[in-house]
Amino acid sequence: MGFADRDVQCVDCGVMFVFSAGEQQFFQEKGFTNVPKHCQQCKEKKQRAGARRRIETQVKCAQCGTLTTVPFKPTQGRPVLCRTCFANKAKDVSTAAA
Repeated sequence: MGFADRDVQCVDCGVMFVFSAGEQQFFQEKGFTNVPKHCQQCKEKKQRAGARRRIETQVKCAQCGTLTTVPFKPTQGRPVLCRTCFANKAKDVSTAAA
């Protein structure tokens, strides 16, 4: 099947951009069925904005009591562990399974 360049309108900014024949072939090889919805500038803007939204929360480790920073906001009253205690717990679980 031959591919030809297509004009597509960005859903964010409304600018028309080219969905090239090469990109279409790449999409088909990867099994992607949808046409891209965002122009390159809007894709880059979304990626930059997503990188800034990373949440870091300072909490006290439920096991050893040290202050640690975690990349999420703790919810549901579940215990939060520091990196060391979490790694030790993972080791304990893997040795118990063996």
